[in-house]
Amino acid sequence: MRRKDKQITDRTLLIKILKTAHICRVAFHDKPYPYIVPMNYAYYDDKLYFHGASTGKKLDLIRKNNRVGFEIEMPYEIIKAPVSCDWTTHYQSIVGTGEIHFIRDITLKKQVMDRIMQQHGSSENSYKERLLEVVEILELQIHDLSGKQSGVW
Repeated sequence: MRRKDKQITDRTLLIKILKTAHICRVAFHDKPYPYIVPMNYAYYDDKLYFHGASTGKKLDLIRKNNRVGFEIEMPYEIIKAPVSCDWTTHYQSIVGTGEIHFIRDITLKKQVMDRIMQQHGSSENSYKERLLEVVEILELQIHDLSGKQSGVW
């Protein structure tokens, strides 16, 4: 990281961002360009979890190559100034890499769905068993991540 003064080195803060943000953008290998998808997620046990349809481009790409990049950000603020070159942004963000795996166990799928719902503000959840059987649950094993921030938080 070029700007070491902006690097987030506090693991507690990194985990807070991972547990608080709502959207994770995942970049999949595709040719000739990466394919990026914003996804709702949950963070726990040092992994990211996602849910989605049982068919689609991202699943096809995962089956070809399960190594991905990801980005998560907190709400940001644009700070205006009289001179355009003096504008700045207050932000906190995380970027990383890892490998995605499919979760097949129904009990684990329900636990992951509960975590995703919890991260988005729901504590009491119910699911249709039929939908739990067909929903794809993806587990992203994080290999590397780094955080960056600017401004006072």
